[in-house]
Amino acid sequence: MKRLRPARPELEDIAPYDAKDVRAEVRLSANENPHNLPGEILDKLADRVRNDIDFNRYPDPMCTHVRTLIAEANGLEPGNVLVGNGGDEIILDVVLAWGGPDRTLVDLPPTFAMYGIDARMTGTRVVEVPRGADFEIDGDALLAAIAVQDPDIIVVSSPNNPTGTMAPEALLIDVLNATDALVLVDEAYFEFSRQTMRPHMERHPNLAILRTFSKAFSLAGLRAGYLLAHEDVIRELTKVRQPYSVNRFTQVAAALTFRERVVFEGGVRETMRNRDRLLHGLAAIDGVEVFPTEANFVLFRVEQAPAVWRDLLHDHSVLIRDFSRTPGLEDCLRVTVGSEDENERFLSAMEEIMVSKRAANHFGMTATPTGRIGKIGE
Repeated sequence: MKRLRPARPELEDIAPYDAKDVRAEVRLSANENPHNLPGEILDKLADRVRNDIDFNRYPDPMCTHVRTLIAEANGLEPGNVLVGNGGDEIILDVVLAWGGPDRTLVDLPPTFAMYGIDARMTGTRVVEVPRGADFEIDGDALLAAIAVQDPDIIVVSSPNNPTGTMAPEALLIDVLNATDALVLVDEAYFEFSRQTMRPHMERHPNLAILRTFSKAFSLAGLRAGYLLAHEDVIRELTKVRQPYSVNRFTQVAAALTFRERVVFEGGVRETMRNRDRLLHGLAAIDGVEVFPTEANFVLFRVEQAPAVWRDLLHDHSVLIRDFSRTPGLEDCLRVTVGSEDENERFLSAMEEIMVSKRAANHFGMTATPTGRIGKIGE
C-alpha cells in the first residue's frame, strides 16, 4: 500500500502538549526545583547504584518499598497508594479507568492542559467550567454542571497550575458530597501551599489525591508521582497502568528522597521566601499585574506578553513560560520561583524590558496641535 490508514478520529483536533526544550542560562519555565538533590542524598544514591541495583532485572511492578513509605507517612495502608511515572502517567490511568466513550470529565480551565488532552485522547467528553476573572473556581457553576452532566471524573488542581490559586476546602467537600464521580485533587504543589484534602479521605471514597516528587523533591528528571486513594480506586487503576512504568533507579531515588524528606524542608521554606520576594518585585514594576499564588511559580500579566517573553530569552537568556495564547490567560506569563540569584536576574531583566517599552511608547508619541497626545504621523 502507498498510503497510511488514519489514526483514531479523536486525535484529529488534539494539539500535543508542547514541553519545549529551549536552552537558556536561567531556566524558570517548568516549575522545577532550582537545586539538585542535596549532596548527602546524592552520595547515598551513588552507593546504592554501585551495590544494590540490578539493572538487568525488571523493577518491582508496584513499587512496594516506595508506596509503603508513603502510606506510613500519610497514615494509610500500602493499598491506598499508587506510584507512577510522574503525575502524568497517573492522570492518564485515571482517565483510562473512569473515562472513555459515553463518559464525562469536568475540567476547570485555565488549568493543567493534560487533563483535557488525556480525556479527549480517550474519547471522553469534556465539560469545561471556566474560572472567573480572578481565576477562582465558580462554585455555583461547578455544582450546577455536576447536577446536570452527571460526570464520571472531576479534576481540580489545588494549587492550580498555572494560576497558583487554591480550591476552597469547603467547595471541594460540597463537590464530594454532590457526586459519586471520582474527584481527583491534584496537589502537585502541596509542599508549598501546606494545604491538603488528605483528612477527608476516610469519609469520601470517591476522593483521590495526586502528588509528585518533581517539584519540592528535585526529581523532575526521574519522573515519579503518587496517588492517595481508597483501595477500590487503586485496584481499578492497577488494571490499566503499565506494569513496569517506574524503573529501578527512580524507585530507589524516590524511596531515599522520601525517607529523608526533612532534608528538603529548608529548601521549601527558601522557595516560599523567594516567592514572596518575587511577588513584591514584580508588583513594583510599572505595567505588570501580578496574581497571588500558593505554589512555586508566579503568574503575571503584561501588555505584549509574547514580545516580553522573547526579549527575556533572546536579550537576557532568561526562559519563562508564555501562556498569552491560552484562553483565559491572555497576556499572561508564568515564572518559576528560582534561586535568589536567578530571581534577581529575572527581575532586573523585567525592569529593563519594561523601561524600554515605556521609553519606546513615549518617543513614539507626539503632541497634536490641539494638545492631544497622538502617534507620530497621525
